[in-house]
Amino acid sequence: MLRHPGGHPPDPPHDGTGLFTIGELARATGLTVRTIRYWSDEDVLHPVTRSSGGYRLYDAESVARLELIRTLRELGLGLDDVRKVVSGEKDVAAVAATHVAALDAQIRSLKVTRAVLSTVARRGSTTEEMTLMNRLARLSAAERRRVLEEFVDEMFHGLDTADPVVRDRMREMAVDLPDDPTSEQVDAWVELAELLQDPQFRARMRKVAEFNAAGRGPETPAGASMWFSRKLVHLAAEALVRGVDPGSPEAGRILRDLIGDADPAMVLERLQSSVSDEVARYRELLSVVKGRGPESAYRAEFAWVVAALEACVGS
Repeated sequence: MLRHPGGHPPDPPHDGTGLFTIGELARATGLTVRTIRYWSDEDVLHPVTRSSGGYRLYDAESVARLELIRTLRELGLGLDDVRKVVSGEKDVAAVAATHVAALDAQIRSLKVTRAVLSTVARRGSTTEEMTLMNRLARLSAAERRRVLEEFVDEMFHGLDTADPVVRDRMREMAVDLPDDPTSEQVDAWVELAELLQDPQFRARMRKVAEFNAAGRGPETPAGASMWFSRKLVHLAAEALVRGVDPGSPEAGRILRDLIGDADPAMVLERLQSSVSDEVARYRELLSVVKGRGPESAYRAEFAWVVAALEACVGS
């Protein structure tokens, strides 16, 4: 039952009919006459009858219904949904579930907006940069995936001998912003999207793919490139923890364990194409957007191996 602002249920009218005029209903509920009349005009609150003078009259059930209407409106439901609940066309749970989904989408949009504005403030962005950042951040999940998939397709186009596992892995790395992105994740996604549209970066990544394709023969097992990268990270991480100097004899032994009988100069040339600042930044941005942090891009590990190879080739 609806409570009066003072905490007591509304008193029945004193005319003996048990019916309320809009004015009496307004005084009893604390709502305005204008609000009650509007809800009545919108068929959300139906009068029980009309007086001889044509005025709308409401009963105690109307008072309870008014409480439901006010509650649903305060929760943000539109009049159409309120009307369906009050009429019994929809139950409250179904309407609430629909509204929760809508609110989740709105909250996500607001969080993206907040993150974009935080990034703009931190960068000191121009109006043009802010517009671009907002547009890129608000791309749909499908659009974000398309941006990365088109980049991968261009990177491997015509390179039939490239490691299929690497190609598939890169397609799977198409990333979406999480439902609650941090400003760092939005910033990383925007920078990533900008990087993928840079012709120089695309040309560099194409070179990486060409090196991968050139180094594989019919007997090379699929996934060999991934296996090499994992072993590189493992061995280099151990070397970094132990403080092994890249130019030391111990580093040479680690390299032999990594590359076997392969030509160090050839391995160095391939690695240099994939550990440039731009390529390393690309891996870092993917990691940040995925919530893993830039350290999972293993920039230090790849740099250590390159330094060890340079020392080996130069000796």
